[in-house]
Amino acid sequence: MSVFTKEISIRWSDLDPNFHLRHSAYYDFGAQHRIEILDSQGLTLRVMQKEHFGPVLFREECIFRKEIHLGNRITISTKIGKMKPDASRWTIVHELKNEKEELCAVISVEGAWLDTKLRKLANPVPEIVQKVMNTFPKADDFIML
Repeated sequence: MSVFTKEISIRWSDLDPNFHLRHSAYYDFGAQHRIEILDSQGLTLRVMQKEHFGPVLFREECIFRKEIHLGNRITISTKIGKMKPDASRWTIVHELKNEKEELCAVISVEGAWLDTKLRKLANPVPEIVQKVMNTFPKADDFIML
């Protein structure tokens, strides 16, 4: 698979007073897409709860290129931009494009895996994490950390 993609619906509640997509909605779409991808690959919230680990973000950034309005057809695509060989640390990149394939926004998140019992970074990273993270398509400029 070269990329995970999904068409997203812009809701009235996603708009700001200027009638375009509010800044925090971009982050919500990225978070939802990441969880849906993990779930589709077998790394479900139930598995994370049972094994006592979950993703943790250190940095989240969005570069806004074009306005998104109610009624726009937007596709979000997701790839790995950077990752350690054991998948303990990673950068995931989302691109949001309109129906004309114009780039509207790029979201980048840097993160790792948290042991939810110890409240520290998971070490070692669970095997399922390594398996699933390696199924993610890599960005053209992918960097192995």
